[in-house]
Amino acid sequence: MKSNNFSIGIFDSGIGGASIWAEITELLPNENIIYLSDSKNAPYGEKSSQQIIDLSIKNTKFLLSQNCKIIVVACNTATTNAIKFLRANYSVPFIGIEPAIKPAALETKTNKIGILATKGTLNSQLFEKTSSTIDKQITIIEAIGKDLVELIEDGKTESLEMKKLLHTYLDPMLKKGVDCLVLGCTHYPYLIPHIREIVGNKIQIIDSGQAVAKQTKWILEKHNLLKIDKKVGTHQFYINKNKKVLEQILSKETSLLKIDEKDF
Repeated sequence: MKSNNFSIGIFDSGIGGASIWAEITELLPNENIIYLSDSKNAPYGEKSSQQIIDLSIKNTKFLLSQNCKIIVVACNTATTNAIKFLRANYSVPFIGIEPAIKPAALETKTNKIGILATKGTLNSQLFEKTSSTIDKQITIIEAIGKDLVELIEDGKTESLEMKKLLHTYLDPMLKKGVDCLVLGCTHYPYLIPHIREIVGNKIQIIDSGQAVAKQTKWILEKHNLLKIDKKVGTHQFYINKNKKVLEQILSKETSLLKIDEKDF
């Protein structure tokens, strides 16, 4: 079997990266995809850099054991802390994801950008490096979205607690006049309806999903790894805790999905 027909591997510290999976599937419907949800260890954002690297190695080894031809690190925290190590130690291409502050810097009119992300992402060297390239006239207002990932993983997206937390993180940004809000965690797109209720329609909400999908396609083309046949791709999901929440998120998707709960 030629490597072109192998799967795209995706991993995240839970179910959030399914938002990236959806973007890749829309752009590349013929590709086979294996998604690994490390929900047992979510969130990565509160862990040390070495712990994040170790978990990323574990996830990578699992996806490579499934013959994945490319790996998408669909986690901002894992990307900012571990992707340099992964690229240096494994031969397959890796696609990372980091907060889209560069696109936001091009869009802002008030020169004030809000970013909602995990502690692990905001404190990483990669995020600091990226932030340092932004025009000095632009102010970046950061908020650590503590407990948001845990609530999403527990299926409590619609809870009163979730809405109160979002107000806690977003209201100060609004008072400071941000006109762009960067979602720096792949879990957060599932909160966009609630976020929109708080920030209104005048603030642009930016996430990295489409950009990651386009980069994945470009790298596959560059390495001549696009799937050869035109059959619709198959999709295998692995999760190591509470697959019901993932099933709820994917319930409106194609019947070709297969979800297995197992330890890894």
